[in-house]
Amino acid sequence: MMASILRFISKILFRVQVRGLENVPAEDGLLIVANHESFLDGLLLGLYIPKQATFVVHTTVLKNWWYRQFLRLTPHLAVDPASPYAMKKVIKLLEAGNNVVIFPEGRITLTGNLMKIYDGPGFVAGKTGATILPVRIDGAAESYFGRLSSHHPRKLHPKVTLTIMPTTNVVMPKPSHRSFPTAKQRRRIAGEGMRSVMQKMLFQAQKSRTLFEAFLDAVDKFGGNYQFIEDMNETEETYQELLKKSLALGRIASKVSSSGEVVAVLMPNITNTLALILGMSAFNRVPAMLNYTAGTAGMQNACIAANIKTVITSHKFIEAASLEGVVDGLQNLNIVYLEDLRADFGVLDRAWLMGYALHYPRSAMETNQSEQVGVVLFTSGSEGKPKGVVHSHKSILANIAQIMAVLDINPTDKMMMVLPVFHSFGFTATLLALFNGVKVNIFPSPLQYKVIPEIIYDRGCTIFFATGTFLANYAKFAHPYDFYKLRLVVAGAEKLNDEVRKTYHDKFGIRLLEAYGATECAPGISINTPMANLNGSVGQLVPGLEAKLEAVPGIDNGSLLHVKGENVMMGYYLFDNPGVLKPPVEGWYNTGDIVELDAEGYVHIRGRVKRFAKVAGEMVSLEVVEHIACTCAPDQMHAASSIPDAQRGESIILFSTDKKLKREDLQMVAKNLGLPELAVARRIISVEEIPLLGTGKTDYVTLKQMAEAA
Repeated sequence: MMASILRFISKILFRVQVRGLENVPAEDGLLIVANHESFLDGLLLGLYIPKQATFVVHTTVLKNWWYRQFLRLTPHLAVDPASPYAMKKVIKLLEAGNNVVIFPEGRITLTGNLMKIYDGPGFVAGKTGATILPVRIDGAAESYFGRLSSHHPRKLHPKVTLTIMPTTNVVMPKPSHRSFPTAKQRRRIAGEGMRSVMQKMLFQAQKSRTLFEAFLDAVDKFGGNYQFIEDMNETEETYQELLKKSLALGRIASKVSSSGEVVAVLMPNITNTLALILGMSAFNRVPAMLNYTAGTAGMQNACIAANIKTVITSHKFIEAASLEGVVDGLQNLNIVYLEDLRADFGVLDRAWLMGYALHYPRSAMETNQSEQVGVVLFTSGSEGKPKGVVHSHKSILANIAQIMAVLDINPTDKMMMVLPVFHSFGFTATLLALFNGVKVNIFPSPLQYKVIPEIIYDRGCTIFFATGTFLANYAKFAHPYDFYKLRLVVAGAEKLNDEVRKTYHDKFGIRLLEAYGATECAPGISINTPMANLNGSVGQLVPGLEAKLEAVPGIDNGSLLHVKGENVMMGYYLFDNPGVLKPPVEGWYNTGDIVELDAEGYVHIRGRVKRFAKVAGEMVSLEVVEHIACTCAPDQMHAASSIPDAQRGESIILFSTDKKLKREDLQMVAKNLGLPELAVARRIISVEEIPLLGTGKTDYVTLKQMAEAA
């Protein structure tokens, strides 16, 4: 009777919803694990999980008189999660066939994200072989029983959702004289297994929705008056202001396009660009993000591949970026300018916006499903004509959920976003901030090496995503105190130079976290995190992503990586077959990268298949060639290419900004590193600068042309 009364009260106060009851197995002996959002969590699990269970609580909880009274209603065991001996009591309960509820974090979250996972619960799961039943608690942290900072919204009647996930297990490695010989190491690995279970649970519990619906959920959660976004106009805008812009721009875009049409967006990093993307999503138009640094041919080829007829841009942007000649060269396209379209937003449109759409934005949406096309991004064209990478709403949101499951990013943070939104890294990272209440400062160009560090300092930014090349240039001009507030700096899109890593550690006291991704994966594939970081690797795979390795003839130190998961693209739009979707075979995306996976799941990239040269019958990675040069002259830029050679098969050419670099220097470094003579470039060409793409990556197509010309 008491349980029925409490369930009735909690339904009214917290609007509790339970999903996944079908995943609760009939047998007992379950280890029920959940994230810890509030002081309500134990009560909610006891009321709504249809299993009698013993609750494992922290010893400090018993000091509170109120909680002692609640605990009298249910079986409980008070332990210190950091104590190995305390876990033996839990093991005995499970071995006796009892159900046990435990919070692997050992404490209520202070950030809204997953906190440190203690090894004890993983050890218990591995030692007993117990079936694990993960439960995601969502919304309780927003109540007054949570412990979030004042930056997080608090609600008197939050909506709390309990999502019961399918059962799983943690496998304890067996004792061995060769690997994991000690109990301490085995315990740590079991703890890592439990962390993986918790992260996967957070990712899998995401809701199915569209980009615009995710935006509306953020508006509801953080409030329309929450100021969170700022661009070069230096004015922070609220969710309500962005919503108004989104609906207006979406309605304007719908006047020059049809439902479901792919429409190109040629815009810089400003608030209006985000509003346009969200507005097009609301009205079931598909934004295709054009790379404005690709030139006329690059943009024309991209539009052909995606069968684009209309391009939306801005007079002001075209003039500021001096793109008049580039745009004039585009053929068979309807170029429309936002300034001209404003005249079409008449009195009836304004009445619709102010009187209806802002109050019922979900009703203003056209029918749109999360599995439908949400955005078209384009490859950089570094290996030929750009391909249209087709992502659903679901794949973009899945990657955001994967990143949020492993990185502690929350509304107390402020993100500096310099990566262009036409790049998958910039696109997803900006939406991640938008959907999670993270304040963000978006800047139109990543090339302002002197200005950007000053803005990071002035705005007190705490999170920064960039490429290794950009990070190296910012470090040259930044004052040692400019990055004093940065706590999370993620480097992606290209291999991170060890010298850049060392510079940030020595000059700024910052640990760079290297990540790895691809436009086809929206883009995150793996990432180092504060909880799991290994220098020299690109981190562990994001939750929910499967990997398959394929041997490549001639390459011994690595295999070709294929990945499969919810964040993988729907398929390609190709130049040779415009507008026709070519999906990945059986859902597996071939990354084209040669990698090694170590025993702990860290990914080590050895190079791209297409960036291997066959020299005298041996496969040589051009990235190894560049690594030798970077070790020899770390303060300079280097890039390698290859050309046909009648005698050796292929010959390697190194482009370098170091005018004094000699082949003898490279040979000495290669010998010290234990690398073969074949990995030393046959010829060195001095250049003023290494050509870069707009995304910050090295432009290997141009380098190949330079090598052939040389």
